[in-house]
Amino acid sequence: MDSGTAIVNRILELCQERDISINRLGTISGVSQSTINNITSKRNASTTVATIKKLCDGLEITLGEFFSTPEFDNLEQEIK
Repeated sequence: MDSGTAIVNRILELCQERDISINRLGTISGVSQSTINNITSKRNASTTVATIKKLCDGLEITLGEFFSTPEFDNLEQEIK
């Protein structure tokens, strides 16, 4: 699994846990719905930490909490 897929999976997981839509996530985080849609559909291959931080702020979690999952811990090396 690559980091982009892990980020998408984490965003969707957090929305599901909180029973909120992507649209609601955009509203509470100040990130446009189109940006979130581009991330989750993998049209945006390079999501910035600043954008993830805004999403985390909306979800009221830290960046550490966002990335603290086995999925991120087990990512394969992307530079070979």
